[in-house]
Amino acid sequence: MQADDKLLRMANQIAIFCASNPRAEARAPALAEHINKFWDPRMRVALLALVEGGRATGLHPLVVEAAPAIRPPC
Repeated sequence: MQADDKLLRMANQIAIFCASNPRAEARAPALAEHINKFWDPRMRVALLALVEGGRATGLHPLVVEAAPAIRPPC
């Protein structure tokens, strides 16, 4: 499995979990918070590059919605 595929799979798994939140407005912020807290900065950079470059085929829409709140490293 390529690194990009693994990142997309992991992000989708988090999105599926966050999508179960009954409060729709809390879903994307929860996903972004999880990624910001627990993902290595290099992983966040790679995910954002995939989203911004339009190369994230199969990515859960919630990940795309949360992308603006995912912080790249300083």
